[in-house]
Amino acid sequence: MRAQVEGAGMTVAIIGAGRIGEALLAGLLKSGFDPAGIVVAEKDSARAAAVSTQHGVRATTPKDAAAGAELLVIAVKPQDMASLLAEIGPALEPAALVVSLAAGITLDFLQSHLPAGTPVVRVMPNTPLLVGEAMSALSAGGHVGEEQLERAEALLGSVGRVVRVPESQLDAATALSGSGPAYFFYLIDAMIEAGVLLGVPRALATELMVQTALGSARMLRESGEHPALLREAVTSPAGTTAAALAELDRRAVRGAILDALTAARDRSVELGRPR
Repeated sequence: MRAQVEGAGMTVAIIGAGRIGEALLAGLLKSGFDPAGIVVAEKDSARAAAVSTQHGVRATTPKDAAAGAELLVIAVKPQDMASLLAEIGPALEPAALVVSLAAGITLDFLQSHLPAGTPVVRVMPNTPLLVGEAMSALSAGGHVGEEQLERAEALLGSVGRVVRVPESQLDAATALSGSGPAYFFYLIDAMIEAGVLLGVPRALATELMVQTALGSARMLRESGEHPALLREAVTSPAGTTAAALAELDRRAVRGAILDALTAARDRSVELGRPR
């Protein structure tokens, strides 16, 4: 038997110790979850051993991880999902909640490959869960009760913020927040390179931009102001900011962003089509 996760009232098994799976594990441990209450399963035995040693949790097989778990998190590649569900389905407890972090895997797919009546939740997290600042969008299947949904939210809430969305909006959430960190990293990287071009040492340019990004995000959240109003407050008539924004508009950056996120949404839809 596995020990209960302290403060969460549930036992947790994580299948898939790749980038997202390990990030969730690390975030849970950083937030105070008891490592004795978490097990991980990973088909790559060397990877499983490394994660087990680094984080102090027990590594086991997917079937063993599923047996007895109250909350089972699946963070494997989409192409591995069907075979994994066939393997673990017979081992699941009837009331076990299955939480899928696999991109593009729909609730219908999960429910059709698991025993009838299995409660299933589909989640799109993002990588800031590694530092306890994830944004996770959650969609529940028809067999999920309110208490189970709150358990999933408690798990994900320990590493960031959680919102409930209908599954019809999950592809858009994937394009916005799931892929969102990459857009910000892309922008900050470009701004650092611009600083170097302008003669600022790279280390200083990095410090300037990272703190600016952090402060701006906090200002946006804590002020409650619309981002357009905050932008206008920084933009003096005929000033440096106005000149920069005019150049971005001249190059249709806003339109490019809209097109990019639409492309991400469309790719998420494509990944979710029946296999």
